[in-house]
Order: sequence, then structure tokens, then C-alpha cells
Amino acid sequence: MDISLKNAAFPDSKFGLSRTRELLRRTGSPDKKLKIVHVAGSNGKGSVCAYITAILCAAGRRTGTFTSPAVFCREESFCIDGVPAPSREVEEALAHARGCARGMADPPSPFELETCAALWLFAQRGCRYCVLECGLGGLEDATNAVCAKEAAIITSISLEHTAVLGPTIADICRHKAGIIRGGPSLVPADLCPEAAAYFAALGSRRAGEGAEVLSRSAEGQTFRYGGADYFIRMHGDKQVYNACLAIECARLLGVGREATERGLASALLPGRAQIVEAGGRRYILDGAHNPEAFGPLVQLLGGIRGQKSLVYTALSDKDVAACAAAIGGLFDEVIAVPAPSSRAMDVKDIAGAFAPYCKKILSAGDIPAAMELAGSQTVAVSGSFTHLGEARKWIEKEQWRP
Repeated sequence: MDISLKNAAFPDSKFGLSRTRELLRRTGSPDKKLKIVHVAGSNGKGSVCAYITAILCAAGRRTGTFTSPAVFCREESFCIDGVPAPSREVEEALAHARGCARGMADPPSPFELETCAALWLFAQRGCRYCVLECGLGGLEDATNAVCAKEAAIITSISLEHTAVLGPTIADICRHKAGIIRGGPSLVPADLCPEAAAYFAALGSRRAGEGAEVLSRSAEGQTFRYGGADYFIRMHGDKQVYNACLAIECARLLGVGREATERGLASALLPGRAQIVEAGGRRYILDGAHNPEAFGPLVQLLGGIRGQKSLVYTALSDKDVAACAAAIGGLFDEVIAVPAPSSRAMDVKDIAGAFAPYCKKILSAGDIPAAMELAGSQTVAVSGSFTHLGEARKWIEKEQWRP
């Protein structure tokens, strides 16, 4: 049964597949024209989508990629061959989906409209493959309304959105496993024992066993897996497992090793441990928002000397205390700032969470004020994707300041 999510963190969201299936039918069933790789997980979905997209493009296979949320612009959610679709085409697709939705007794949510618009756009542009990222959970997520899949990939399992998905690891597994429907599925080898057992019982293939990191640098890391060496530009131990998921997916899709190597080496993801140099400073933009997601940022900061500032915001449904415990001790100062969202966490709660780990706690009314206030050579902006776009705009202006 389809339901609205009666939760303050998701005021406009709905669960269930019937609306999206009806809208897909009305738009000409574009999902039936695409070979779909479906990606769910608590963390790492965006990275795995980026790796798989880059590999398919390296193999010459035209690919549409739908991910959420967009970090810097709406068009990032609607990529064709790894490049955001033109704004005009995205608006045309959204307008087409809205038009097809007219008269539906149960109107689709904004995310359901976007999902159908993306699939329609990809089919119109002649894409052969679609890499599709789940929005929330999996089982009843709008993206799970598609008719069939080439592969289902679960990137990780941790407690998240427990008010909606349930309070236990088994609950989270049930929702993520909902995307596995009649085709092959992949999971990383580093799942916790309970999750590993759950997916083993479903016959999911493990990716990443025996993977070994050979070297790390500011440019990325080299690892060995299955007798071959690969280079990736993304940081963090988890990225090796994410890359291994993409390697195994490439094998399922019949992509050769050479294209897989080139694709992995070219893949990047905006807003994930992304370094930007401007005005004689180093800025790190990272949308991590739960404790398990901070690995790349922690690893990157470990190789950077000097004082460091953290500009941090959070949405109200996040475990800010656990996030502060994961990264608070790495910074000389923390600046708490409200997120540009109706779901923003109070800055007093953010400041209180970081107080045990950092002596200097400040607050600012918005992102520009927080960036001006930061006093270190290295400034990390993290806690949510919602404020990264505003931070980047400020940094770009800083580049041209006299």
C-alpha cells in the first residue's frame, strides 16, 4: 500500500510504487527501453553510480544517470554520459512528466515526477543504460517502480532514517534488499555480520574480498583486486569497496578490463572530499552527514598539516552527536551554521555536540558569514549537501577578490 511519510523530516514525501508505475505507463514506459543498474545503500550510492557510469562511458555505452540530491545544480541529477543534461532538456522532461500526471487520483510527489522525467529523458536521448540511485530505502522507493534490472547493488548498511525505515539493521536490510527482483545482486565484502548474513541468504555476490590498497596520495589511491591494479581519484577506505562493486558490475554487464580501468580512473563526484584552492586557502567540500560517511574526509585531513576549521550544518533527523565524535577532534575550530532548509537543525544543538571535541566553537547566521569567520588555512565544509552549493559560490567569489 502506498503511504505518505508522516514524518517531520520528509514533509512532502510518499512511499509506494503505484503512482510511479502509473506515471511511467503514461509517459510511454521509458524504463522498458533501458538496461537499468539500480543502486541502494546507506552510504556510497553516489560514488558507485559515478564509477559505473564512467566505466560504461569508457566502454562506449550511452548511459543516463539519475542521482539525488543534486549538489551544485539541479541538472546534476540528470546526467547523460556523465555530463549534466542541458537545463532546457531537464525542464522539458519535467514538464512532460507533470503533463502526464494530470488527472491522476493520487498525484505523484516531486521525487516521483523527477524519477519518471529522468527515465523519459534518457530514453528520448537514446541511452542504452540507466544507472539509477534510490532516494530513500529501496523497497518502496519510487525508483523501484521500474520493470526490470540488469543488476541490483547494495553499497552499505547502517542505521539511517530509522523513524521511516525501522530501528534495526534487519529493518534497513529489508528495505535495501527490496530492489533485488529476479536478477543478480552485489554487496560489499565489508558489511557488518548481520547484514552480510541477510544478503548471503538472498544469494547476493560479495565484492571486494581480498582487495588491497597499494598506495595513497592527494591525487587518489591505487589498489589491487582480482589480480589487477586499479587507480581511483576518490579518497577513503570505503571507496575501494565501492570501486570493487563497480568492477563486479562491469563484469556482469560484459565490460572489459581496459574500459573498467579507464572508467575508474576518471570517475569523480562533486561534493565528496572535494578539494578547491582559492585565495591562498584550501577548501574541502564534503556532503557526509552520518558517522560512517566521514571516512574519506578523515583520511584526507590526516595528510594535511596546519590549523583546520570546520563549517558544519545538519538536518534535524541526523545523529549530530555521533558525527561530532567521528570528526570533531580533527579541527581547531568549528563554526555551526543553520542549513538552508526547513529541516535545519538548531545551531545550539550542533555547537553542543561538538563542544566535547573542540575548544573553539563559533556560530554564524549563514554560509557566507561562516566562511568569512573561518580562521584556518584549511576549511572543511560538511554535515549536509544542502549548503555546499552556497559555499562553492562564496569560494568562487573569493578567487577573484582583490
